[in-house]
Amino acid sequence: MLILNRRRFLQVGSLASASLMLPKFLKALEKDTLVPPGNKVLVIVQLSGGNDGLNTVIPYRNDIYYRSRPTLGIARENALSLTDETGLHPALTGFKSLYDEGAMGILQNVGYPNPDRSHFRSMDIWQSASSSSETWTDGWIGRYLDAQCKGCDKPVQALEIDDTLSLAMKGIDIKGLAFRDPDKLQGGANEHLFRELLHREAAAEDEHSNVDYLYKTMGATMSSAAYIKEQFKAYKTKEIFPSTQLGRNMQTIARLIMSDISTKVYYVSHGTFDTHVNQLASQQNLFRQLDEAVMAFTKELKNNNRFQDVVIMTFSEFGRRVAQNASGGTDHGTANNMFMIGGGLKQQGLLNDGPNLENLKDGDLQYETDFKQVYATLLNRWLGADDKAILKKEYGYLSFV
Repeated sequence: MLILNRRRFLQVGSLASASLMLPKFLKALEKDTLVPPGNKVLVIVQLSGGNDGLNTVIPYRNDIYYRSRPTLGIARENALSLTDETGLHPALTGFKSLYDEGAMGILQNVGYPNPDRSHFRSMDIWQSASSSSETWTDGWIGRYLDAQCKGCDKPVQALEIDDTLSLAMKGIDIKGLAFRDPDKLQGGANEHLFRELLHREAAAEDEHSNVDYLYKTMGATMSSAAYIKEQFKAYKTKEIFPSTQLGRNMQTIARLIMSDISTKVYYVSHGTFDTHVNQLASQQNLFRQLDEAVMAFTKELKNNNRFQDVVIMTFSEFGRRVAQNASGGTDHGTANNMFMIGGGLKQQGLLNDGPNLENLKDGDLQYETDFKQVYATLLNRWLGADDKAILKKEYGYLSFV
């Protein structure tokens, strides 16, 4: 008899990271009812590796910036001017056009108390929305799914365009689904191993609860795979997306949004931005890819009158140190900036003051806005969820949505 424990099953493939869904949810997936335009969507773009915020949103009137970065600072004449004091990295020409049209908000000095400079630990903090003194095993989007899907008939899903599922997308009862290509999603779910296990359901009904968990998860996975693949076929993008990985991923998200699938949150990663060496060339290339992919995506949304229904949020696990290092790069730092992009923003432009380079702590920027305020705002005011229950604490709202 084939024996497979829960841990081994979850290692079979990213399809196994699908939600543990109730039969009511499975039936809802099979209905041919589409969500009409107006369904609010959040697209999270993770800039993995710790993006250098100071060379992203550039304080080009600040002498301390140039003294700290004699060869790494972006010259004022090369930056894309936002205000008399501040400019964007020269590769972000599309972002500049979104800023000019009032479709972008920029938050600066975002972080959290007692910051951690480890990639893994800081990313866990951002993805779980815990404090730096706590370790949580579920993510903020996963808890959103847990809260929103309790007792509701309509499926509430989150999709990650990647090979593996991030902590952010893992709830206690319900998890998002990770995949690269919707066309291959159902094929993966129908692998011989999965089919054989499903055929053994009747014989294993009275055995261990782990087996029951596996059958329910596989059933949900296969039903979800069929639904997503079918929705993906419903729409072909008109814009030409770049052939980069991020470009393909954003095209996948655009196709799913335009198909009126009932997904509320999409998650995608880009990087690595861990620029200890040769930062100028590396960041230029990564930003060009980011800019081209986001511009194709926003144009597709605009052409279909959906731009006002979508907010794109970017984040990175930490910023970089103010001073450049000896290798033409920057080392792990603390506070950073976040971009909010969408046609339905209530506040645009620079949403707060830039970093105070005269008030550093051990050579690092000091945060002023807790990132969990951003999450609370998006959960409550954009996704219509109970942010206090999801984040396990009350945080003040910001005014960008």
